[in-house]
Amino acid sequence: MDTLGGLLDAPRARGAFALRAVMSSPWCLRDIAKSPLTLIAGVKGRLWLVPDEGDALQVGPGDIAIIRRPMHYNLSDAPNSNPQMIIHPGQRCCDLEGNSLHDVMMHGVRTWGNDAQGSTLFLVGAYEHLSDISDRLLRALPPVISLTHEEWESPLVGLLCDEVIKDEPGQAAVLDRLLDLLVTAVLKAWFSQQDTTRPEWWRYQGDRIVERALKIMHDNPAHPWTLESLAAESGASRASLSRRFQELVGEAPMTFLKNWRMALAADLLCHSDETVGTVAEKVGYSTPYAFSAAFKRVRGISPNDHRKAVNLPS
Repeated sequence: MDTLGGLLDAPRARGAFALRAVMSSPWCLRDIAKSPLTLIAGVKGRLWLVPDEGDALQVGPGDIAIIRRPMHYNLSDAPNSNPQMIIHPGQRCCDLEGNSLHDVMMHGVRTWGNDAQGSTLFLVGAYEHLSDISDRLLRALPPVISLTHEEWESPLVGLLCDEVIKDEPGQAAVLDRLLDLLVTAVLKAWFSQQDTTRPEWWRYQGDRIVERALKIMHDNPAHPWTLESLAAESGASRASLSRRFQELVGEAPMTFLKNWRMALAADLLCHSDETVGTVAEKVGYSTPYAFSAAFKRVRGISPNDHRKAVNLPS
């Protein structure tokens, strides 16, 4: 797996929030839901994304934006509109006094807004679980990224727009996978842009030694790598690999390996057919105890608590 592929092989939605929003002016909603990653795709009309930090962004048909936590922002018909409603954690929508607007704003299956026939239509997809997005991917992204319809083209927005209003068995799983595909396609297009918005870690692309070390760790995370063996496989001395890796990736090779293993483990723990023991083996730990201790040091919770958080048995 190439390094960009390893980074983008991260979105794994499980019960993601997805809806079709239809609005008529005047309108403005404030989002403080703190979802790990939220996608806004313009379908009809125009809306404004106004982050608490940074410039306001207009989103028109075919345009797309991705916002990562912990950014708060407004979505509105104009950049200076005042909020009329607030989206709280759990995607709970209330007026400014805290009264629920769920019944007022829902118009059938996953269609939401202040006017079912509104002139502005956009899609919202939000990952609700932090474990569905790797820490490394989130760290690589700025608070807001965007692409205009001139900068990218994909049939996935239209497909998601069609599927989001269906009420059929297994539809939630279909929407999860479509959201994963759409987010991955957007990030791939954004990362490929030749401009100054690229994250710093992109500079390691083209460095043969660092690329080789990253590929080795991506392809075989369970191997008992040491700095010496990584350097030998990468064709460099220990000192050279450490220096170049730190400069280009921003952390030491063994720190990267530890974090990469824990990111993989967090994803594997979300699968009902995996146990703490099998996950430990797949990410290079000799015992479940050693793995559990390392996981808690890096992620702040135990593997079993992580599984409970995604409603899986320990």
